Amino acid sequence: MKNILIIGAGKSSSYLIKYLLEKSDEENLHLTIGDISTENSNKLINNHKNAESVVLDVFNEEQRKYFINKADIVISMLPARFHLEVAKDCITYNKNLVTASYISKEMKELDEKVKRKGLVFMNEIGLDPGIDHMSAMQVIDNIRNNGSKMLLFESFTGGLVAPESDDNLWNYKFTWNPRNVVLAGQGGAAMFIQEGTYKYIPYHKLFRRTEFLNVNGSGKFEAYANRDSLKYRSIYGLDNIPTMYRGTIRKIGFSRAWNIFVQLGMTDDSYTIENSENMSYRDFVNLFLAYSPSDSVELKLRSYLKIDQDDVMWEKLVELDVFNPNKKIGLKNATPAQMLQKILSDSWTLKEDDKDMIVMQHIFGYEHEGKKHQIESSLVVIGENQTYTAMAKTVGLPVGIAALKILKGEIKTPGVQRPITKEVYEPILKELKNYGIKFTEKKVPFLGYNPNHITG
Repeated sequence: MKNILIIGAGKSSSYLIKYLLEKSDEENLHLTIGDISTENSNKLINNHKNAESVVLDVFNEEQRKYFINKADIVISMLPARFHLEVAKDCITYNKNLVTASYISKEMKELDEKVKRKGLVFMNEIGLDPGIDHMSAMQVIDNIRNNGSKMLLFESFTGGLVAPESDDNLWNYKFTWNPRNVVLAGQGGAAMFIQEGTYKYIPYHKLFRRTEFLNVNGSGKFEAYANRDSLKYRSIYGLDNIPTMYRGTIRKIGFSRAWNIFVQLGMTDDSYTIENSENMSYRDFVNLFLAYSPSDSVELKLRSYLKIDQDDVMWEKLVELDVFNPNKKIGLKNATPAQMLQKILSDSWTLKEDDKDMIVMQHIFGYEHEGKKHQIESSLVVIGENQTYTAMAKTVGLPVGIAALKILKGEIKTPGVQRPITKEVYEPILKELKNYGIKFTEKKVPFLGYNPNHITG
């Protein structure tokens, strides 16, 4: 039997494990799922005869090397910063590797060694990054192969709550790592190019500079800019394209309300708060407001941010229970971002039967025989419940399909890579259609960059 080692059994692993178990008899597979705790993996395996759940601490070198050496291929579902030691062991023991994470500088530096050993290190093969790369490159390659010139590429993705489970004023729940949501947009200005003009949005302005989108029958959304859209010009072979913009999708009104936390400083992760574990939610809010012997926390906040009492923004804050003097943060030496995450988790954690929703839209503008054309390509996926989410499906299935195709020698070009070649994206996108992950394409009039974009 071929032994697939999956390291990490978190939120995104449910569909990955389900897919490989369903294929295990036909493809003669044995799954070894290693995690620091076996609780979640035991649930997902559910006593399947072709799988085992093992304790694997990635920082335990002996343990890590033992399991990697035994595997025929390794899938790392760990946070990106933990992939490197796994990757080095894969080179030592001649194992192919699959991750859903962005290629780090350190991972890229392994490329020559990986090629020399004839190994495939497939990264960025989840949702975003992943399905976004594959679906975009398929259309871009078709446009170029038709002798057309690309003028515009915009791409938007969001992990949201499905309409039937949308029961809060923010129209949002956590569908992936909450920490990444709280820290979104930090670490440098958002950079993109529109009609040949470079644009930079600093973090403190990011959530007030949004685009509006209509996504194929699923309603109206807003999007804020991702950190670095410019690097995708070279990745996609679009070095001279006049417009390149990538963004994150939210329901309309989210960004304006989220901006409250940014302006107050609640998303800061660079310092810790004294006595954080004993603070109430109300104390936390008061940290960021001026001292007043007479004014309440509510009054100070409304005055500082100029929010009227009948504004829906105010109702959104009240709904989160941020002014509660009795609820404790309970986190020792926490940063403001960690404390905010704790408060939000009360309201934004998916309930057992809640469904999430993935929305993705690409916009391609191109010129063919002197005429300008535009294509909208959209994807909407609805999850089943808190475990089998749309997020887990769109991350886990591409990972599982890629791993199986590498194992069978159908994807064989060596190196540290992302799924942007036809050898990789064609068969994976084709198989994803069998699971309802399918794009709807339509031709629309060429409008240039999004006319609703308020940055000008």
